[in-house]
Amino acid sequence: MLAKLRPLAVAAAAAAIACTGAGRPTATGNPVATATAERRDFVRSVRVHGTVQAVRSAVVSVPRLAGPGLTSLLITELAASGRPVRQGEVVVEFDRQAQVQTALDRRADYRDLEEQIRQRQATQAATRASDERALKEAEHAVEHARLEMLKNDLLPAIQGEKNQLALESASARLAKLRETFDLKRQAAAAELHILEIQRDRALEAARYAEANAEKMLITAPLDGLVVVRTMFRSGGGMTEIQEGEEVRAGIPVLDVVDTTAMEVRARVGQADIGDVRVGSPVTVRLDAYPEGVFAGRVKQIGPMAVSSAFSETVRAFAVTISIDGTSPTLTPDLSAAVDMELARAAGAVVVPRDAIGRHGDRTFVVAGQGGRFVERDVTLGETSDHEAVVTSGLDPGTVVARHVAAAGMGR
Repeated sequence: MLAKLRPLAVAAAAAAIACTGAGRPTATGNPVATATAERRDFVRSVRVHGTVQAVRSAVVSVPRLAGPGLTSLLITELAASGRPVRQGEVVVEFDRQAQVQTALDRRADYRDLEEQIRQRQATQAATRASDERALKEAEHAVEHARLEMLKNDLLPAIQGEKNQLALESASARLAKLRETFDLKRQAAAAELHILEIQRDRALEAARYAEANAEKMLITAPLDGLVVVRTMFRSGGGMTEIQEGEEVRAGIPVLDVVDTTAMEVRARVGQADIGDVRVGSPVTVRLDAYPEGVFAGRVKQIGPMAVSSAFSETVRAFAVTISIDGTSPTLTPDLSAAVDMELARAAGAVVVPRDAIGRHGDRTFVVAGQGGRFVERDVTLGETSDHEAVVTSGLDPGTVVARHVAAAGMGR
């Protein structure tokens, strides 16, 4: 019975289409439109959304300084967001006055201690010369006393005892001078070493302060565009960092991005990722600037799927898309829509997808022929959500009925 009813339904619908034309009711009472098969390039694509980012960028953060009480710094100069800068140009400066003053003070202390060391060395040299002279005199006194002792055989006993006492006295004085001389040398060396330690500490403190002051003046590491970061403020939410604010060490202040090479980071659903290939062409449209349309290609596909923000079961893959060319409107953090080409058929016969009918294993269209509409078996190629490629069974220019399933055809 089904085989007998199907030709009658097709004939009735075809007669209605032939007589009424596109968009008029058929025998089933449903509106039917027609379309013409076209020979043209067929492209199947998927639209994803992502964010524009720079391929090359540098983060400028609050420096970590050496020394106590330097956990937060005051911003005295900050480049405006969106300002183009050259490499080496100052983009942010923190309050350096205390560090510069400390460096100057420690340098002054260093020079003062250097002078004290030279004076102490001169004084110790004079004292050493005086002590050495006294030591030589004591040695000569001992030698003279020994020579006098040689006369004892010719002198009275009392005189000999006097010479003996003189030798003992001279020898004791020489030993005492030698012991004192060694102690004075050790004390002088220790005193000089203390001054040298103080001098070295002053120099190290000056160098630390100078290094801190240098870190507090930050220049652009590359040519690019300044993008000032935001930070959370109690009662104010997330707001852009401004001059005059105090920020903690390690907090990112701004980014310098190279706008000559931009890319889009997007996510492609697990259902479409199988058709995405590295190098596939894409079209990028900026949401903020509808006139901004850029060509690009798939640069990289993430190896692992990640969970969706809306569902744990729906997975997506991170995809990086390179953008060809540059534009003043192409800036970081802009949202973009990306039409990603999944398949292409050049010079194919294309019809609307709703013009395709199916019955069992058969695929057909209802095509106009000699003033009437008849079923025609076709072979399909690539399909998209709205169009289908007919690889055989249909010539370009043929009028076909649309909404075949809704009209009850092929049953």
